[in-house]
Amino acid sequence: MTDEKDNIIVIDKLYKYFGDVKALNGVSLTVERGKVVVVIGPSGSGKSTMLRCINHLETPTSGEILIDGEKLTGAPKQLNDIRAEIGMVFQLFNLFPHLTALENVTLAQKVVRGRSNAEATEIAMQQLRHVGIPEKADAYPRKLSGGQQQRVAIARALAMNPKIMLFDEPTSALDPEMIKEVLDVMLDLAHEGMTMVCVSHEMGFARSAADEVIFMDDGLIVEHTTPEGLFNNPQHDRTRLFLSQILHH
Repeated sequence: MTDEKDNIIVIDKLYKYFGDVKALNGVSLTVERGKVVVVIGPSGSGKSTMLRCINHLETPTSGEILIDGEKLTGAPKQLNDIRAEIGMVFQLFNLFPHLTALENVTLAQKVVRGRSNAEATEIAMQQLRHVGIPEKADAYPRKLSGGQQQRVAIARALAMNPKIMLFDEPTSALDPEMIKEVLDVMLDLAHEGMTMVCVSHEMGFARSAADEVIFMDDGLIVEHTTPEGLFNNPQHDRTRLFLSQILHH
């Protein structure tokens, strides 16, 4: 089988049950290297569960996931190696409160990547510049706005030189005036060619940054198309209903 496309993420027939709850009902998806995929859908549709299965924060009930050609087995050593290649940014920023912004961005580099303090610090400063807050290097999280904290979290993920960035509703905990500063950073990353899978309610971001948009409902991918196709010509009633509810309020 010759596959011309460079698929960095391949998900095949992914099922995830929590007790009787079927969070994922046989999801299959491929993501090409350098593409930005935005995942939308109602609460409880399986979006975050799918994202968390990609780096095995959730262990799939069944199905296969390949990251850059390597099948995830769940073996601890392999998981650590693969997780080091995948940056994840959550709804809540998960910064260490007792560490400065700079220290938050250097810690994993030293522990996981084995970088010296000097190298980790230099890379951390590069990434804080990248997300637009180098002047906050010595600030503790409590002194930062939500938008700034989320940008530190993005810098922390980027400092590991990931091949893939996963974003799980990165703006949903932010006040409205801070959403744009975080989306702008994500937009920059998209333009730089980072492979990104983003669960988001921000339709403007989906329109402007996504190469592909996925609509999920009931643990399934209902529609997988371009932003244009999804917003202008949705194929499924469920998609149309969802869009009418979110775009018109």
